[in-house]
Amino acid sequence: MTEKSYIIAGPTASGKSEFAHRLAREINGTIINCDSVQIYRGIENISASPFAEHELTDEIDGIPYKLFSILPLTEQISVADYLVLAQREYDAAIASGRTPIFVGGTGYYINALINGISPMPDVSDENRTRARQMVADDIDGVRKMLPAEFTATDPQRVARALEVFLETGRHLTEFQNAPRTGAVAPNATRILISPDVTILRERIEKRIPQMLSGGAMDEAHLVISSGWDENRAIGASQLCKYIRGEISHGECISNWITKTNQYAKRQRTWFRTQYNPDIKINRTGTDAEITDVL
Repeated sequence: MTEKSYIIAGPTASGKSEFAHRLAREINGTIINCDSVQIYRGIENISASPFAEHELTDEIDGIPYKLFSILPLTEQISVADYLVLAQREYDAAIASGRTPIFVGGTGYYINALINGISPMPDVSDENRTRARQMVADDIDGVRKMLPAEFTATDPQRVARALEVFLETGRHLTEFQNAPRTGAVAPNATRILISPDVTILRERIEKRIPQMLSGGAMDEAHLVISSGWDENRAIGASQLCKYIRGEISHGECISNWITKTNQYAKRQRTWFRTQYNPDIKINRTGTDAEITDVL
């Protein structure tokens, strides 16, 4: 028998975390993170983690929360590594009589949960660092080095494609076309929280000052001292530039809002073309009725 599970996805600031919490309360769920930034410890405000407003433990209001803030900024994690952790927490939830609820907005994590991943080569630290620097210097130039079928524009995904090419001389798409394995929740009920873009923009503009007052500036100092790639998280990049005196405080805030809106737009495109939800809720998660999905 296939065990019941859920994947709750949506663009940043859509209210998916609040909705997941409400659902978990109703169905005795365990919430499992599938956001590639919220997995890191010390940047809870920058990443908009549920633990930005709660003590960092393994639960919130009695509901288990897994794979949040588990890695220091000095460590790296691959999608394959994530799937191993996700499978462990999925199995533990089932064994304890709870329903696994994956929540997040990272497309390649969600895709891996549903479809698994193709075998990928190991990449040296040298080529990984070189790829990130090349993308930071000229992302458009790097994309011209990649095949036409690679359409991603996100800097992290472009850097990943480049580092594979630098390491092997073969394109990432060749490996991606190989048979996939390791899917954790291929039969999960897929929910998309997708409020109107006007509401989303309002929520983003309101949330960023809250993130600042919650300690995001201190977190940016930690990002700098740890050597973590600040370009991996919107907000981290802008705050670090402000700390170094490269931009003003006003530019920091306005750029942060702009970049977040642009990221939300990319997420909405991915969900529209790649996710295929079983249930789509066209309002914020906090307004959506749980009965819509039970």
